[in-house]
Amino acid sequence: MKFCQVFGLQRCLPFLAGVLAAVVAAAENWPQWRGPRADGTSSETGLPAQWGAEDVLWRTPLPGQAGSTPIVWNDRIFLTSAKDTELVLLCLDTDGRLLWERRLGGGNEPVRGDEGNYASPSPSTDGRLVWATTSNGHLRCYDFEGNEQWGVELEERYGPFNIQFGLSSTPLLDGDRLYLQIMHQDAALVVALDKHTGSEVWRRERPSDAVAECLDSYASPFLYRDGQHAFLLTHGADYVVAHRLEDGEEIWRCGGFNPKGNYNPTLRLVASPVAVPGLIVVPSAKNRAVLGLRPDNRGNVTGRPEAHWWILEENTPDVPSPLVHDGLVYLCRENGVLLVLDARTGERVYMERCYPDRYRASPVYADGKVYVTSWGGRVTVVRAGREFERLAVNDLGEPIAASPVISNGRLYFRTYKSLLCVRGGRTAAETGN
Repeated sequence: MKFCQVFGLQRCLPFLAGVLAAVVAAAENWPQWRGPRADGTSSETGLPAQWGAEDVLWRTPLPGQAGSTPIVWNDRIFLTSAKDTELVLLCLDTDGRLLWERRLGGGNEPVRGDEGNYASPSPSTDGRLVWATTSNGHLRCYDFEGNEQWGVELEERYGPFNIQFGLSSTPLLDGDRLYLQIMHQDAALVVALDKHTGSEVWRRERPSDAVAECLDSYASPFLYRDGQHAFLLTHGADYVVAHRLEDGEEIWRCGGFNPKGNYNPTLRLVASPVAVPGLIVVPSAKNRAVLGLRPDNRGNVTGRPEAHWWILEENTPDVPSPLVHDGLVYLCRENGVLLVLDARTGERVYMERCYPDRYRASPVYADGKVYVTSWGGRVTVVRAGREFERLAVNDLGEPIAASPVISNGRLYFRTYKSLLCVRGGRTAAETGN
């Protein structure tokens, strides 16, 4: 591994003291993909590092496989699933009982054999309504009793999706808007919808000089906010782009993932950016770069040292999205190697293998632990911090591509066969007491 140390690192990265530190524990809902802050972190404590069959409170069979992550709000769980050729939204209670099922649409297809299907985007909720979409563009809004509020066929509105593995990008819910990136070989759009009606608030073309499969993006949008800046990030077609929330106008863009002198026409972007105040971490694909970017950029900043805090020239995660917590960046590669960087400098802290397998789920943090989930169903629990310490490897017994969910003292795992719930509560050995 090589690092490109960028001039200007002596300037102190403007992290606010304590922003990345552990916060006071509180029960939290998990309202969208990657949780309450959309960054894979939870403030809950009392969660297990190791569990057995006696700790699984319930396991509910599901009608088909999916890579989408469940969401939890109080006593309701929502998740999308395949059901033969249909695509459905399920609502369960937190005892694992099915409350209702709604058909989102048809046209489900398998993706790369055992890799997934068109139930890949995750739902989201504001505690009153729930929104769900599919990889072939069925977008629906329901209330908590399962009554449909509105529906949109995205392919009818924005044109057929010409993308090899389906549009797996998850819409981002923020305030009264849903933000979508629709990026494939026949379209490059960023869209804001009114969450109450599905009507379009704004639409922006997103130009790029990318070609071939690089035009296909499977990443999800991310919202950056600190005390000075607020903008939407979209990722794909060789660039990460920042957009004004008011109208989608481009503020800045950065490439460097797929250099023209060594261009890979199959470099589709899957892993999504993540950020903390002062730092935006942007992965790429296929063992290429990870960028540590400043938020206060303007224009095309590709290759400009002053726009970067650091550049990791290789070892990007290919599918799992990064995690940032307490001054460290956690990168889970597709082979289970966990690479941890110093968030300020980009320097390697350690690089260790969790469990040898494929990895599709994104890591999550809670209670001083990082949960890293392999496709084969092994959940490696690593102590958060600058030293690699494997606390446990737990076997779910079923394939899984969805990221773990943490809510109200419990862990939830959506496998290809079932939804299971693991109870919280740490032992004295785990707490060190």
